[in-house]
Amino acid sequence: MQKKLSFSSYLAIGLMLFALFFGAGNLIFPAQLGQYAGTNMWLAVLGFLITGVGLPFLGILAMGFSGSQNLQQLASRIHPVYAVVFTSLLYLTIGPFFAAPRTGAVAFDIGISPFISAEYMQIATIIFTLLFFGLTLWLSLNPAKIVDRVGKILSPALIVLLFALLVMVIVKPMGVIQSPQGDYTSGALIKGVMEGYNTMDALASLVFGIIVINAIRSMGVTNKREILMATAKAGAIATTFLAIIYVGIAYLGATSTELFGLFDTGGPVLSGASSHYLGTFGLVMLAVVILLACLTTSIGLITACGEYFNTIMPKISYKVFVIFFSTFCFVIANFGLANIITYSIPVLMFLYPLSVVLMILTFLSPLFNHARVVYVSATVVAFMISIIDGFKTLCKSLEIEYFDWLAPIISFYDRVLPFYEEGLGWLLPVLVVILITGIAARIRKKPTVEV
Repeated sequence: MQKKLSFSSYLAIGLMLFALFFGAGNLIFPAQLGQYAGTNMWLAVLGFLITGVGLPFLGILAMGFSGSQNLQQLASRIHPVYAVVFTSLLYLTIGPFFAAPRTGAVAFDIGISPFISAEYMQIATIIFTLLFFGLTLWLSLNPAKIVDRVGKILSPALIVLLFALLVMVIVKPMGVIQSPQGDYTSGALIKGVMEGYNTMDALASLVFGIIVINAIRSMGVTNKREILMATAKAGAIATTFLAIIYVGIAYLGATSTELFGLFDTGGPVLSGASSHYLGTFGLVMLAVVILLACLTTSIGLITACGEYFNTIMPKISYKVFVIFFSTFCFVIANFGLANIITYSIPVLMFLYPLSVVLMILTFLSPLFNHARVVYVSATVVAFMISIIDGFKTLCKSLEIEYFDWLAPIISFYDRVLPFYEEGLGWLLPVLVVILITGIAARIRKKPTVEV
């Protein structure tokens, strides 16, 4: 008889998944969105939830539906070499390139900078990040149960502190919501969609999905359909919590602008709100919780990256990878949170379409007999558009003119691709290619990839 899980089991797995997704870095994006979206906040939040919550949920479901043992195995349906390159780039993005250094930068911005005068800020940043990633390195090389235990205490503590802030914001807002700024004035929904990319949770979901599936299997569930249903329920619980917190933090940000003005990042919004409502005690409590939350997230990311790259390059030890990644994170973190976010956006504009296309193909795969030609064709089309989007976004982020070779391609895409200006120019061409190649593959009826 196939075992079915109780609600308490679903809840436990869902909260575990929430803890995996929820890092302190996620707080800064809805806070900043609220500040800049102003009176258009609700429309912007809707867009943010599509990519910040909806896509991670889709990624979790895709891994459950695929039956793959890991992301590399799933991506190998396109090509084994592509699988290694894509998986490696994804791990580097959610690891040492951006997400891991961001943990140190966020921890400093929220937990330390409110207590440091401007003249000592640079040296304080260097000293803090050196200690932060030094501790990350030590704990990554010496895994201990204390990391898991601290993590289990931190998530509830952070949630309690956040809900206390949000209740106070609702009961007594810091100020009147102001007018929208910049792109939020006329394109709040699309801007919110783009901001949701910054959480990187959709990319992480392709890694976390396997952790959830293994947890479900460890509880005695072996049937593929039951695993998928359990994954969906656990994912729904996790993403519901994420959505509630994102909406609340965005509202907090929107009501803070009149009192604080606009900040470059969302970190000072949270520390300012804590100080406003809870005084020095609230500021210190937020600092402690955020510091420890960022540290455990950093350890998890460095450990995961070290383990993955050790599997594909076993001649290089796990220890060497961890030392290299921790040192790299220390260097990147000192560029500052705003710069990390700026340089991450072009990479995300490149990676997200490829990741979403893989999710879509996973669900549609039985309809086209798992034919490799469909996987390859759709991925190539997405790549041709997303690589240009990446360079385009890089130029905009650096406020420089388009490269000579780039301008005519962007102009062409803008003329022929629907929704290109909104960053979704890849979507319709990919769907058309899947339809055409899928029909051809269905007529052929012979599967060409392992599932």
